[in-house]
Amino acid sequence: MNWLVGVDVGGTFTDFFAVSVADGSLRYFKRPSTPHNPGEAIVSGLAEMCEALAIESADIDRVCHGTTVATNALIQRRGGSVAMITTAGFRDLLEIGRQTRPHMFSLQKDQPDPLVPRERRFEVSERIDARGEAVLALDEDTLTDAIAAVAESGAEACAVCCLFAFVNDAHERRIGELLREKLPELHVSLSSEVRREFREFERFSTTVLNAYLQPVMNHYLDFLRSRIAEFAPTAPVRIYQSSGGLMSVDTAKAFPIRTALSGPAAGAVGAVYTAKQVNRPRVVTLDMGGTSADVALIRDYDAGISTDRDVAGFPVRLPMVDINTVGAGGGSIAWFDKDGLLKVGPASAGADPGPACYGKGGKDAAVSDANLVLGRLSPGGLIGGRMELDTEAARDAIAPIADQLGFSIEQSARGILGIVVASMVRAIRTISVERGLDPRDYSLMAFGGAGPLHAAETARVLGMKEIIIPVAPGILCAQGLIVSDLREEFVRSGRYPVTEEGYARIAGLLEELAVEARAWFESEDVAEPDRRLLISLEARYVGQNFELPVAFSASEPGTLADPGGASAVIEAFHQVHERLYGFHSQGEPVEIVNIRVVGSGRLGRVPDQPPAEHVAGKTVPVGSRQVWFDDEAPVETPVYDRDNLKHGMSITGPAIVEQLDTTTVLFPGDQLHVEPSMNLLITVDLEGGQIS
Repeated sequence: MNWLVGVDVGGTFTDFFAVSVADGSLRYFKRPSTPHNPGEAIVSGLAEMCEALAIESADIDRVCHGTTVATNALIQRRGGSVAMITTAGFRDLLEIGRQTRPHMFSLQKDQPDPLVPRERRFEVSERIDARGEAVLALDEDTLTDAIAAVAESGAEACAVCCLFAFVNDAHERRIGELLREKLPELHVSLSSEVRREFREFERFSTTVLNAYLQPVMNHYLDFLRSRIAEFAPTAPVRIYQSSGGLMSVDTAKAFPIRTALSGPAAGAVGAVYTAKQVNRPRVVTLDMGGTSADVALIRDYDAGISTDRDVAGFPVRLPMVDINTVGAGGGSIAWFDKDGLLKVGPASAGADPGPACYGKGGKDAAVSDANLVLGRLSPGGLIGGRMELDTEAARDAIAPIADQLGFSIEQSARGILGIVVASMVRAIRTISVERGLDPRDYSLMAFGGAGPLHAAETARVLGMKEIIIPVAPGILCAQGLIVSDLREEFVRSGRYPVTEEGYARIAGLLEELAVEARAWFESEDVAEPDRRLLISLEARYVGQNFELPVAFSASEPGTLADPGGASAVIEAFHQVHERLYGFHSQGEPVEIVNIRVVGSGRLGRVPDQPPAEHVAGKTVPVGSRQVWFDDEAPVETPVYDRDNLKHGMSITGPAIVEQLDTTTVLFPGDQLHVEPSMNLLITVDLEGGQIS
């Protein structure tokens, strides 16, 4: 029996999800993360998982990994030292940027300092114009001087960013060639390789970020690949990228910026997979872990892609699953601001020392402490009792907050949870209400280790009637890794009028990109039936500043869709514009600025588990405990083991459902039903069980 293994590293736990290639049977495993080196938890956890679940290491066919190393390096500013070579006159572009303030209403907040200080930015004499023609040839003498200056600076990596290199990359390629020849130990990032698209500032910023991450990610990925090869020699390692697909370790080493939202993107893909199992095409996801909460909106089983994001304050021009993140997790710390008001997060206790209840020396009150005090978390501990929790330590941590507020410890704990729920509600409203969408028309899918703990309160505040709890909610990100495909993008950037005359140029470029995509399929050994090509034409009305993606997919494997000519492309653009903004401008000229072909290669279909046998009646609780749902008094609440829940069973709240990777809270009046897929559907009692 061969196995596919997904590994997702979080701030508190490292999650493992294994599926059998033969029959689709599932196995789960969790262990504490190792923040000093996330790879240690992966390597140790694989061995522990195999021993605990009777899996032979030689039977592991593939290991897929979602990583936070790049994100943490950017947030903590722990990347490598970077130099930059650019066109003469443009060394200050990173600081000039768009000449906007980082916060509209703050005159004090500054943009983050550039990752490349001015003394490590070097200019070369060259110039290519907007048509891709060299109006000034690359001066080899200034290039030689620049390379010598890079060597003298001691930089570990170098970003090469030339003007209009997205149209003609000849000069950038020459600079990269000499850098790699003269300084073989130097990590080199060319903007035409990292992101071959227009908008100089975003392209420069993305390339610099990529170079900044290369030394860190190369060391980490080399460690991971070599250690996993020792343990499971037949299992290639695939790395998850922010756009929702897998890539090889070598690709991840060359383009580490693609992993900036690796873990959350896998969660969104896993959520789409679960949504299809329960036939819910419209879902709002709530992925709450130990450090943060990620929310996404799924329409028609599509989580959406955003190409312009900020990561740690720096603009990134890369496709990423459209996710909104807030600092609200189980480890989020409660604290008093200067105004005397209680706040929760974004600072987190993390995995070490963790919340006070972990018993590792943490003294600050965290969200997990509040849940334990209110009886929502079991005193028996986490991950099947292997991680004990200390109720008295949690009460001692919350006591100073209660004293300052003049409330009881339980009331203060309720206040902590109310604040963290408010943060997640704001994040959900950002991706729904602020885009003209009503969250009440969607189901709330809660996952992550802490998502199901807070789903009922979040749904009530938003007026959402239904909650979906996946089979393994605390490990859904790891599951998303398993069900994902290989993915690569090929793009041409410019200004292409969508006219009958101009369409021939667009069609020709599409075919060129398809040729590149097919060559990539060959290099990755993707079989013909497993190849998919998607066209994305990013269009706008002439004179607009920003564009919208218009997608066309083919039904046959490996073939390119026929967009149907200029008029069909314009009509498709109008439909997208109407859907997003409520109007379109008939007759206005349309242009395309990015022509994109996305190649995806299926790595082998994960077998579907047969529907569970229907079992009538209700399950029997395994115990009960006092749980606080309001400020009045605790309620004696039955506790259920999710392993005992079978298809067809129902539970009426109040209730607690415990499993290895999470705890689900049902408020009084909530109705839980077990689906054939073994996912849980909860009907929220919006009339009763109100949040006080």
